[in-house]
Amino acid sequence: MHKKFIALLLVFLMAGSAQATSLWNDKANWFADERPGKVGDIVTVLVNERTDAKDEASMEVTKASNNNVSDGTGILRFLRALTFQSSNTSEGEGSVERKHHATATLACLITEVLPNGNLVIEGTRDIRTSEETLQFQLIGVIRPQDVTSENQISSQLIANAEISVKGRGIVSKTQKVGVITQVLQAIF
Repeated sequence: MHKKFIALLLVFLMAGSAQATSLWNDKANWFADERPGKVGDIVTVLVNERTDAKDEASMEVTKASNNNVSDGTGILRFLRALTFQSSNTSEGEGSVERKHHATATLACLITEVLPNGNLVIEGTRDIRTSEETLQFQLIGVIRPQDVTSENQISSQLIANAEISVKGRGIVSKTQKVGVITQVLQAIF
Protein backbone atom coordinates (compact mmCIF):
# COMPACT_ATOMS: atom_id res chain seq x y z
CA MET A 1 0.00 0.00 0.00
CA HIS A 2 2.89 2.26 0.73
CA LYS A 3 4.21 1.81 -2.89
CA LYS A 4 0.81 2.73 -4.33
CA PHE A 5 0.73 5.90 -2.27
CA ILE A 6 4.21 6.96 -3.46
CA ALA A 7 3.33 6.19 -7.11
CA LEU A 8 0.11 8.22 -6.81
CA LEU A 9 2.01 11.11 -5.20
CA LEU A 10 4.54 11.08 -8.09
CA VAL A 11 1.71 11.22 -10.65
CA PHE A 12 0.18 14.27 -8.93
CA LEU A 13 3.53 16.04 -8.70
CA MET A 14 4.21 15.45 -12.41
CA ALA A 15 0.72 16.59 -13.35
CA GLY A 16 1.19 19.77 -11.28
CA SER A 17 4.17 20.83 -13.39
CA ALA A 18 2.22 20.51 -16.69
CA GLN A 19 0.53 23.65 -17.99
CA ALA A 20 -3.23 23.59 -18.20
CA THR A 21 -4.81 25.13 -21.29
CA SER A 22 -8.29 26.53 -21.37
CA LEU A 23 -10.91 26.13 -24.05
CA TRP A 24 -11.93 29.76 -23.42
CA ASN A 25 -10.01 32.78 -24.62
CA ASP A 26 -9.49 34.84 -21.47
CA LYS A 27 -8.63 37.96 -23.50
CA ALA A 28 -11.91 37.97 -25.41
CA ASN A 29 -14.41 40.65 -24.49
CA TRP A 30 -17.87 39.08 -24.30
CA PHE A 31 -19.72 42.40 -24.12
CA ALA A 32 -18.02 44.67 -26.69
CA ASP A 33 -16.84 44.22 -30.27
CA GLU A 34 -13.14 44.35 -31.00
CA ARG A 35 -12.40 47.60 -32.81
CA PRO A 36 -9.30 48.17 -34.90
CA GLY A 37 -6.91 50.34 -32.99
CA LYS A 38 -3.27 49.61 -33.72
CA VAL A 39 -0.91 49.87 -36.66
CA GLY A 40 -1.28 46.86 -38.93
CA ASP A 41 -4.96 46.19 -38.18
CA ILE A 42 -7.20 45.89 -41.24
CA VAL A 43 -10.43 47.81 -41.84
CA THR A 44 -12.81 47.11 -44.74
CA VAL A 45 -13.95 50.29 -46.51
CA LEU A 46 -17.19 50.28 -48.50
CA VAL A 47 -16.54 52.84 -51.22
CA ASN A 48 -19.70 54.35 -52.68
CA GLU A 49 -18.85 57.77 -54.06
CA ARG A 50 -20.92 59.82 -56.49
CA THR A 51 -20.10 63.29 -57.80
CA ASP A 52 -22.18 65.48 -60.06
CA ALA A 53 -20.66 68.78 -61.17
CA LYS A 54 -21.92 71.27 -63.70
CA ASP A 55 -20.23 74.53 -64.72
CA GLU A 56 -21.77 77.07 -67.06
CA ALA A 57 -20.35 80.37 -68.25
CA SER A 58 -21.30 83.03 -70.76
CA MET A 59 -19.38 86.07 -71.96
CA GLU A 60 -20.13 89.13 -74.05
CA VAL A 61 -17.48 91.70 -74.97
CA THR A 62 -17.99 94.76 -77.17
CA LYS A 63 -15.18 97.10 -78.20
CA ALA A 64 -15.39 100.15 -80.49
CA SER A 65 -12.75 102.67 -81.53
CA ASN A 66 -12.79 105.74 -83.77
CA ASN A 67 -9.62 107.47 -84.99
CA ASN A 68 -9.30 110.58 -87.21
CA VAL A 69 -6.28 111.93 -89.07
CA SER A 70 -6.34 115.55 -90.25
CA ASP A 71 -4.76 116.92 -93.45
CA GLY A 72 -1.04 116.42 -93.60
CA THR A 73 1.44 119.27 -93.67
CA GLY A 74 4.82 119.52 -95.28
CA ILE A 75 5.95 116.32 -96.89
CA LEU A 76 2.76 114.60 -95.70
CA ARG A 77 0.37 116.87 -97.69
CA PHE A 78 -0.80 113.90 -99.64
CA LEU A 79 -2.75 112.73 -96.58
CA ARG A 80 -6.29 114.05 -96.77
CA ALA A 81 -8.59 113.67 -93.76
CA LEU A 82 -8.37 109.94 -93.17
CA THR A 83 -10.76 108.29 -90.75
CA PHE A 84 -10.33 104.88 -89.15
CA GLN A 85 -13.19 103.08 -87.47
CA SER A 86 -13.31 99.61 -86.02
CA SER A 87 -15.76 97.61 -84.01
CA ASN A 88 -15.37 94.20 -82.39
CA THR A 89 -18.01 92.09 -80.74
CA SER A 90 -17.37 88.75 -79.11
CA GLU A 91 -19.78 86.38 -77.51
CA GLY A 92 -19.17 82.99 -76.04
CA GLU A 93 -20.88 80.33 -73.99
CA GLY A 94 -19.48 77.24 -72.40
CA SER A 95 -20.75 74.35 -70.36
CA VAL A 96 -19.06 71.42 -68.64
CA GLU A 97 -20.93 68.60 -66.96
CA ARG A 98 -19.24 65.67 -65.21
CA LYS A 99 -20.63 62.70 -63.36
CA HIS A 100 -18.59 60.07 -61.58
CA HIS A 101 -19.63 56.99 -59.64
CA ALA A 102 -17.22 54.63 -57.87
CA THR A 103 -18.25 51.52 -55.94
CA ALA A 104 -15.78 49.10 -54.40
CA THR A 105 -14.89 47.17 -51.27
CA LEU A 106 -11.34 47.89 -50.19
CA ALA A 107 -9.30 46.40 -47.34
CA CYS A 108 -7.14 49.12 -45.78
CA LEU A 109 -4.28 48.92 -43.29
CA ILE A 110 -3.99 51.22 -40.30
CA THR A 111 -0.70 53.05 -40.88
CA GLU A 112 -0.78 55.45 -37.93
CA VAL A 113 -2.62 56.03 -34.66
CA LEU A 114 -3.07 59.76 -34.02
CA PRO A 115 -2.78 61.23 -30.49
CA ASN A 116 -6.57 61.68 -30.27
CA GLY A 117 -7.16 58.00 -31.11
CA ASN A 118 -8.19 58.51 -34.73
CA LEU A 119 -6.64 56.14 -37.27
CA VAL A 120 -4.88 56.86 -40.55
CA ILE A 121 -5.78 54.19 -43.11
CA GLU A 122 -4.37 53.38 -46.53
CA GLY A 123 -5.31 50.79 -49.12
CA THR A 124 -4.86 49.90 -52.77
CA ARG A 125 -6.67 47.38 -54.95
CA ASP A 126 -5.85 46.49 -58.56
CA ILE A 127 -8.60 44.96 -60.65
CA ARG A 128 -7.56 43.42 -63.97
CA THR A 129 -10.04 42.66 -66.72
CA SER A 130 -8.93 41.60 -70.18
CA GLU A 131 -6.14 44.03 -71.00
CA GLU A 132 -7.22 46.82 -68.67
CA THR A 133 -6.16 47.44 -65.05
CA LEU A 134 -8.15 49.65 -62.68
CA GLN A 135 -6.40 50.76 -59.53
CA PHE A 136 -8.41 51.99 -56.53
CA GLN A 137 -6.36 53.89 -53.96
CA LEU A 138 -7.64 55.31 -50.68
CA ILE A 139 -6.00 57.32 -47.91
CA GLY A 140 -7.83 58.97 -45.02
CA VAL A 141 -8.55 59.30 -41.31
CA ILE A 142 -11.27 57.37 -39.45
CA ARG A 143 -12.67 57.24 -35.93
CA PRO A 144 -12.57 53.74 -34.38
CA GLN A 145 -16.16 54.12 -33.11
CA ASP A 146 -17.40 54.56 -36.72
CA VAL A 147 -16.23 51.03 -37.65
CA THR A 148 -19.14 48.55 -37.50
CA SER A 149 -19.11 45.21 -35.68
CA GLU A 150 -18.36 43.59 -39.09
CA ASN A 151 -15.14 45.70 -39.18
CA GLN A 152 -16.49 47.88 -42.02
CA ILE A 153 -16.76 51.62 -42.54
CA SER A 154 -18.47 53.67 -45.24
CA SER A 155 -16.27 55.93 -47.36
CA GLN A 156 -18.52 58.90 -46.46
CA LEU A 157 -17.25 58.67 -42.85
CA ILE A 158 -13.58 59.07 -43.80
CA ALA A 159 -12.03 62.46 -43.06
CA ASN A 160 -9.48 63.95 -45.46
CA ALA A 161 -10.31 61.14 -47.88
CA GLU A 162 -8.23 60.86 -51.03
CA ILE A 163 -9.89 58.33 -53.31
CA SER A 164 -8.45 57.81 -56.77
CA VAL A 165 -9.33 55.45 -59.58
CA LYS A 166 -6.71 55.11 -62.30
CA GLY A 167 -6.88 53.02 -65.44
CA ARG A 168 -4.08 51.46 -67.47
CA GLY A 169 -4.52 49.54 -70.67
CA ILE A 170 -6.16 49.71 -74.08
CA VAL A 171 -9.19 51.79 -73.07
CA SER A 172 -7.01 54.32 -71.22
CA LYS A 173 -4.65 54.64 -74.17
CA THR A 174 -7.46 55.36 -76.63
CA GLN A 175 -8.84 58.10 -74.36
CA LYS A 176 -5.52 59.98 -74.22
CA VAL A 177 -5.08 62.93 -76.53
CA GLY A 178 -2.28 62.53 -79.08
CA VAL A 179 0.89 64.64 -79.12
CA ILE A 180 -0.08 66.60 -82.25
CA THR A 181 -3.49 67.41 -80.79
CA GLN A 182 -1.85 68.57 -77.54
CA VAL A 183 0.47 70.89 -79.48
CA LEU A 184 -2.41 72.32 -81.54
CA GLN A 185 -4.48 72.84 -78.35
CA ALA A 186 -1.55 74.68 -76.76
CA ILE A 187 -1.19 76.97 -79.78
CA PHE A 188 -4.86 77.66 -80.36
